[in-house]
Amino acid sequence: MYHATRKKVHILLHPELGETKWDKTVNAFIIFLIISNVLVVILETVPSLHDKYLTFFYYFDLISVIIFTIEYVLRVWSSDHDPRYKHTFFGRIKYMFSAEGLIDLLAILPFYVHVIVGLDLRMLRILRLLRFLRLFRLTAYMKSAKMIRNVFVKRASDLKLSVVLILILIIIASSIMYFAEHTAQPTVFSSIPATLWYAIVTLTTVGFGDMIPVTIIGKVMTGVIMLSGVAIFALPAGIITAGFLEEVQHLRGKKTIKCPHCGESFHLEQQHHEH
Repeated sequence: MYHATRKKVHILLHPELGETKWDKTVNAFIIFLIISNVLVVILETVPSLHDKYLTFFYYFDLISVIIFTIEYVLRVWSSDHDPRYKHTFFGRIKYMFSAEGLIDLLAILPFYVHVIVGLDLRMLRILRLLRFLRLFRLTAYMKSAKMIRNVFVKRASDLKLSVVLILILIIIASSIMYFAEHTAQPTVFSSIPATLWYAIVTLTTVGFGDMIPVTIIGKVMTGVIMLSGVAIFALPAGIITAGFLEEVQHLRGKKTIKCPHCGESFHLEQQHHEH
């Protein structure tokens, strides 16, 4: 009975494992609560709204923390059902220090820090920004997010290579612009680290205008840098797009069936035959 209850709780809190109406209802409620908390933290920074709805904000925060605390405790309690945390004691400790466990803990910790330590309310409002971390946990409640995660996991090596190329181009561009403009503008292009900002802004074609080349060679190199930025920053976008296309084709080639006995879902690869 104990093991069965723990398994049901674990599946209930992990939408990728469950298919029942209760699973969808609980996950939809958690998503709504996370988004509502983020909106409340944002709206609290408006002085007129904060003063007018102070009581509402307080009780909304209190109720949210209670719900998130219950959810966190249940997640820790049922975590040893996951093969990654299967040990009764050490498995739960491992879960608590995992990325998802720490995010859930940091979302509720500021409230208890204020209650126990008596932290200044202004500092508490800053710490409540940690609740934004819960946005990263939305991926655990949305099945479609699994496809996005798979794309980045499968294309990780290609994306790392493109990031390395971008960093190399930034360093080369900042070095060239430093030597081209330092003599004419020693205070603006004072060093290569200071010119890194100019290289990033130019490569991304943002162009804030706080650092402008005045020499002929500087202007020519700026044009080359901008054109190079358009090409090099298109690499990650192309890699991600190709990854999405592959993942969509892969998902379309799967057929989901449900076992009539245990109710678990299985994916079968569909075989396409040409006639």
